[in-house]
This record gives sequence, C-alpha cells and structure tokens, in this order.
Amino acid sequence: MEFNPKHRKLLKIKNSSRPQSTHKTRLSKRKVVTRKRKCVCLPEHFSLVEFPVIWNELRLNDQLCDGVITCNDKKSIHIHRVILSAVSPYFRAIFVNSLRKGEQEETEIFVDVPSYYMNLILDYAYTGTCKVTEENVENLLPYADRFDVVGVIQLCCIFLLQQIRPHNCLGIFKFARCYFCNDLEKKGKSYIRQNFGRILKECNEFKTLTVEELEDILRDDELNVRNEEIVFQALKTWVEHDLENRRKYIPSLLTCVRYGHISFKYLKTKILQWQPVVDDERCQEALYPAVVFLTILDSKPDSETDLNDPLARPRIPYEILFAVGGWSAGSPTSFVETYDTRADRWFLSIHMDLAPRAYHGLCALNNLIYMIGGFDGSDHFNTVRCYDPVTNVWQERACMYQARCYVSVVVHDDLIYALGGYNGRTRMASAERYYPDKNQWEMTTPMNKQRSDASAASLGGKIYIVGGFNGQEVLSSAEVFDPDVKQWSFIRSMISPRSGVSLIAYRDSLYALGGFNGYNRLNTGERFCPQRGGEWQEVTEMFSARSNFATVLLDDMIFVIGGFNGSTTIPHVECYDGDTHEWYDASPMNLTRSALSACVLSGLPNARSFSYLAKAIPAAGADQAQL
Repeated sequence: MEFNPKHRKLLKIKNSSRPQSTHKTRLSKRKVVTRKRKCVCLPEHFSLVEFPVIWNELRLNDQLCDGVITCNDKKSIHIHRVILSAVSPYFRAIFVNSLRKGEQEETEIFVDVPSYYMNLILDYAYTGTCKVTEENVENLLPYADRFDVVGVIQLCCIFLLQQIRPHNCLGIFKFARCYFCNDLEKKGKSYIRQNFGRILKECNEFKTLTVEELEDILRDDELNVRNEEIVFQALKTWVEHDLENRRKYIPSLLTCVRYGHISFKYLKTKILQWQPVVDDERCQEALYPAVVFLTILDSKPDSETDLNDPLARPRIPYEILFAVGGWSAGSPTSFVETYDTRADRWFLSIHMDLAPRAYHGLCALNNLIYMIGGFDGSDHFNTVRCYDPVTNVWQERACMYQARCYVSVVVHDDLIYALGGYNGRTRMASAERYYPDKNQWEMTTPMNKQRSDASAASLGGKIYIVGGFNGQEVLSSAEVFDPDVKQWSFIRSMISPRSGVSLIAYRDSLYALGGFNGYNRLNTGERFCPQRGGEWQEVTEMFSARSNFATVLLDDMIFVIGGFNGSTTIPHVECYDGDTHEWYDASPMNLTRSALSACVLSGLPNARSFSYLAKAIPAAGADQAQL
C-alpha cells in the first residue's frame, strides 16, 4: 500500500468545508472550537465494544429513524440521532443543539462526504466495527477525524500498524503526523529507524522526503545502520534524485555522517571524490574535520577510535548481546557482559542475585533471557531463571524434570527445548520443552543418541542437533526433529567429530563451528543447507581454535565469543560475514571465559542504558553531544 508523500489528496480533504446543515444560517453562526484530543490510536488504547444487534436491524429496516444525512453524492441515509451522537461529539453538537437552548433540533443535515464512507462510519456507530481496507483507509481516517469518531480512528491506526512495511512506512508515518495520530507516528518513526537499510532499497518515497525530514532521520542516535557508509549512501541517493535543487543542502547533510566509524580509504575514494563535493568548497570545508580525524587515526593503526569525539559518537544499537556466566579463573562465574556493536565495546556488570553457573543453556524469548540448567563446580542443576533487562530482575521459573549441564537449548515456535546434557551420572538422550505462558515443562521424544556438550539450532520449522559426547566418544552425527510428528531422524554426519561445538542457523544454512575432536580444539567450521541436502561443506577457518564458546547472530553476522583453546580460556571475539565469507576481529570481552552462553535481544525500550552512550560518556558530556 503506497501513500502519497505530499498528502495532496488528504490535505484537500482535511481543508474541505465542514458538513453543513439545511439550516445554513444557524450553522454559519456556530462557534468553531479547537480541540486537543489525547492520542488513542494504538491497540493498547483500543477495546472492542459489543453493540446490541437490534440497533443495526432498525437501521437496515429504516425503523424508528429520526434523522437524515444527505451525502455529497446526493444519497440520503436514515439514522437514529441518539446512536450517532453516542460515538461522535461532532454530530452530538449538531443534533442536540446544546448551544441553542429552546430552538428546534436538527433532524436533516448535509455532509460533504461520499455515502460509501458515511456508511462505514455508521457501520461502526451501530455495530462497534467497520471494514478497513488498503483502498479506503487513506480517506476513512480523515473523515473519522473530522467527525471525531475515535473508534474508527483506532481501527484505521491498528490497520495501518499491521500493514507497515519498508515500502510504505514513510507514507504511513507522514499520514499519522498529518492527522495527529501521535502513537502511530511514534511507532512509524521507530519502524523507520529499525529498518532503515531496507527502506533505502524498497521505499520510493525516501527520495521525496524534505531535507528537514531526512536530517531528522540521519542524525538520530537510534538509527539502526550497520555502518556509517549507509548514511552517506542515503544522503547521496536523496541528493542525486534532484541534484540541481538539492545541491545547496549537501554541506549540512554531510555533517550527519559519523566519520569515526568509516575507513579513511572510503572517505578518500567515495566521499571526497563525489563530484558535488569536488565542485563545492563548502562541502570540502564541511569535510575538513573528518579528513583530519581519519588521517590521524589512519597513521596510528593500533590505536582505538576516541568515541568521545563528536565525529565518532556511536549510535545506540538496536540489538544488545548478553554473555552470561561461564568458567573463568578456575571457577564458575555469575558475571554478565553486554556488547554494544555500534561502539564495539563490552561492558561488565555484576548480578548479585545470579548464582555462578557454567555449561548452562541460554536463550531469548519475548525479550526475556532464560538461563537453563548448568553446573556450579559441585552441583548439576535442573533450575531455570528468567531475566528481564527492562526491570533488571532475575526470577525463578519452573524447574526441568531432569538436571542438565552441557545442555543444548533452542527456541522453536515460541517454546524452549532442552536437549540431552549430563546429569552428574550419565549422558542423556532425553528432551523436554517449556511453555512460557504456562510456566510448565513437558517431556518430549528423546533423541536417537545420547549427547552432552552438543549444540542445537532451529531452521525451516525443524530442530537440528549436532556432535557432542556420549560418554565414550566424540560424535560427528547429526539429527533433526520434526515437532509436527514428534520424531527424530538422522541427517548427514559432519566432516569432523565435534564436542563443545556451536551450531547456529544463518540465512538458509546450519553452521557447525569449533569444538573438540577428541585430540585438538578446532578453528574449523562446516556448513549444511537442509534445502539442498548433500554433504557438509567446510567454511573459512576462525582465527582462534575454541570449544565451549558462545555463538550468536548480530548485525547479520555470526559472532563467536570466548571459549577454551586447549590451554587456556580466552576472551577473543570474532565475527563471520556471509557476504564476504571472511572472519573479522571484534573487541575482546573484559573476562576470559569458557562454558559461557550468550543471546541477543532486539528493540529493547531501554537499549540506550546498555549502550556506550550511557555506560562510558559522562552525563554532562552526553547531554552536550546531544545538543
């Protein structure tokens, strides 16, 4: 669904004359009162109301009607004034004549609205709902706004929120702003921030933004961009759409880019050689601080970027990585570290209400973190704890049926699966799953093999598990579970046996990384695509050999975190880019840890509190940088 970005049609409707009564002299004296209505457009404010069926029956049969509305297409509709007045203060003011005591009440009025839309509003007045579609919402909402029918406004805004996509979100955002749907506008702006990369590719309306609207987006700390090159490409695309008329805005737009997060090579080859920059001294002046900053940084390849410099101010990450527990300095730990991918920095926090734990499972579901099972150096646990990052509180949840450390944990179809593991006596093949809404575990079909220290992932509606240790040997075998039939089946075995392996679903494939083959810790990995079948295929080797490490998806890359390299625990972090098939170093953790687990939460309302801007920049400095 596309929306006219300039709202020519909508503005015409908005500015059209108000409905007029057949008593023109009376209505011409009506006082116009500017109203300021609290925004009630989003679902959290909406509740369905059941209206008596008899109301609509009387309407359809033209029974007991005491009013007539004539529409601009000359069609007349018989109505019950009391029912329409109940849902619309606008019509109530006309029909009740509260400002003209003692005068004759209005019974026949004219509205400058097509009968199709008037009937939709009447549908809501008589039944509590009406049919909102892609074809009618753009006109229906303005008419509902004109007549102050809040219920219809809510229905329209709920519909728009459900329909929001990268190709239409800018139009919906402007539409909401035009009609003062503040909640929808806020949600639309949040969607634009979160999906900016896709919007650039899919939304034609991006090129029609005003310069003020564009700058508002590009300067936003919460803009979700993997790198600042995307910001430059965005302003370049916008400018080149109408170069002659937009050339004058380039110097200001260039200051939206945070140059501390791009390479000096990119600045020299892509930005400084962009023809509008070459042709305009003002552009070159705007870029001079960035040239100096990156020249100095490039001359010191081993130095870190000064993130306190305004040119390198990091944006707030949309995704936050949490690394929890693990084995460090000879004992399990309760430390939690969070990673800000925009700043490439780790932050350590101590959770006093979290017991030390290693070889546990960890997963994210509904923006909550679940910590499952594990080992504290003496006991093996069946306990489950749940962390809410918004309230910063850990709570106990229902225990599993069996104690499990070296457990494989995976989320599938909003359920948490705990597979295999070690209970202190034996390696297990059993499996159980957790229903968060019931806070209840149930046993499910056991695997074909006993597996501890294996790894599991969900892909294409099925659950996969690979490798592990059965008490006698390190396994190369792999299995798949179909939840619909509750059955495990073998798939192709991996190239190498792997215990302490990490399996992760990335794009259309499964990646089995690292682990211990019975002799050595591995830096190798292999990939399997269930849709194509065939064999496992080797992938680019990691920089560090590691087992019992954590793996997550972040910024559409695979991050591997910590682990044991055969001689010591390590803090090293690296990431794999599926586009280049290369590994890249990321900042190491503050602690050396193995047997840890990690997960990623997206779109937290308090994401800023986990970011570099909150953790490292002094409050006064942050306020100053915000100005």
